[in-house]
Amino acid sequence: MKPAAFDYHRPNSVAEALDLLARLDDAKVIAGGQSLMAMMNYRYIAPENLIDINQIAALAEITEDGGNLRIGAMVRQRDAQDSPLLRARAPLMIEALDLIGHLQTRNRGTIGGSLAHLDPAAELPAVFSAHDAVLHLASANGAREVPIGGWSQGFMAPDLEPDELLTAIAFSPWPAGHGHAFLELARRHGDFALAGAAALITLDRQGRIDRAAIALTGVDMGPVRLDAAEAMLAGQVPGAELIAAAAQCADRVAGIEDVHASRDYRRRIAVVYTRRALELASQRAASGAGR
Repeated sequence: MKPAAFDYHRPNSVAEALDLLARLDDAKVIAGGQSLMAMMNYRYIAPENLIDINQIAALAEITEDGGNLRIGAMVRQRDAQDSPLLRARAPLMIEALDLIGHLQTRNRGTIGGSLAHLDPAAELPAVFSAHDAVLHLASANGAREVPIGGWSQGFMAPDLEPDELLTAIAFSPWPAGHGHAFLELARRHGDFALAGAAALITLDRQGRIDRAAIALTGVDMGPVRLDAAEAMLAGQVPGAELIAAAAQCADRVAGIEDVHASRDYRRRIAVVYTRRALELASQRAASGAGR
C-alpha cells in the first residue's frame, strides 16, 4: 500500500518547525522515518501534514556540558554508535545500539524518533530510563522538561503534545569504571526484542554495590525501572544468590502480551535477562572493563 495524500513541509530551523506545529492540523514530524513511513504505508495513520526536520542541523549534535551529556533528537543511531564521546561516557547505549535493527535502519533511524515512537520493545527508552534521562521539549509557547520516568503515558503514547517537538535528551553519565550490560532476547538479531534488560553498577572500594540501575524493555508498555531490585542490591557484595533474588523482581511487572509472546513468558525471560545483565555488569565493574 501507499500512504494517503498529505502536505509536505521542510523547515530549516526549530523555530520554523514549531510554527508549523502550532498552525497545522493533524501534523506528524518525520525524522528517520523508519517507523512512521511504515505506519503511513499501511494507513495505520494518515496525517494531513508531514513536517520533515532533517534540515535542522541544531537537532543533530552530541555535546557534553558541565559533565552532562546532551543528545539531539535528530542524531542518527549510527552516528551515536560511532560517537567517541558516547563510547567513552555511555557504553550502555553503544551496547544497545548494536541490537537495534540493522545497519541500514540505524543509518536513518534517530535517537529522538525511537523515544517519540515509544515502541514497547525499543531499546533506547530502557537505556535512558537506566540513566535517569530528561527529555527536552519545545513548542511555540515555550519549553518544558519531562523525566524519563513520566514519558510513557500508555501504549506508544509518550508525554508529547501535538504542537510539541522533542529536541534533545540529557543525562549524567556514570563514572569511569562502572559496569554496564544490555541484553535481550529476539528471534533473530535485529528483530524486536521479546524482553531485555539494561543494568548499570558501581562498586565501592570494599567491592560492595554503591549504586545500581536496572531497566526492562519489551515487558510492559514502556520502559520499567526495577526499583525494588536496585534497593535489594545497594550496599551488598554482588554474588549469585543476591543477583538471582534481585532479578526475580522482574516477575512482578504487570506485563503485556501479543501474538509473539504471552505475559508470563515475557516476565520469565525478563527475570533471566535481568540476572544475566547484572552478572555481566558486576563483572565489568569489578574489573574496570565498563569504563
